[in-house]
Amino acid sequence: MRNIIQADFNHPQVLELLRLHLQGMQQNSPAGHVFALDLSGLQQPDISLYCLWNGEQACGIGALKALDQQSGEIKSMRTHPNWLKQGVARQLLEHIIYEARQRGYQRLMLETGSGEAFEPAIRLYQRYGFVSGPAFADYVKSPFNQFFQLDLFKLAPDLIHSTTTL
Repeated sequence: MRNIIQADFNHPQVLELLRLHLQGMQQNSPAGHVFALDLSGLQQPDISLYCLWNGEQACGIGALKALDQQSGEIKSMRTHPNWLKQGVARQLLEHIIYEARQRGYQRLMLETGSGEAFEPAIRLYQRYGFVSGPAFADYVKSPFNQFFQLDLFKLAPDLIHSTTTL
């Protein structure tokens, strides 16, 4: 059975997913244009990191960062290579959207890279209603990144539900 819980920053499988995420971002974006958070960056009070487990296997991670009382940001989405194309990213995204709505956020935003490596994630975000938007927070637009946002009140109430236990 799959379930999504707060990630344990001391668990070796969570640490491995974080390592894979940073490595992937560094391989697919030029130096100076990687905005992925490392372990210490994710261990902040305004960030919740979630891990999707299938039994004893960590399948993927995703984080929700509070930007202000009305807005959140998706950070550090990564599916383990052994679990690609099995719905892990979709389930994590639904969980993060649900959590953002529970917090009363009106808007959910994200920054991602540009190029072929980022296209599957971008297609997923677009399927859930994310649209291109301006740079936000401390980000600066460049040819190597792009920004998306989702108006959480335009979602049908039954579209997104908690996927804590799947």
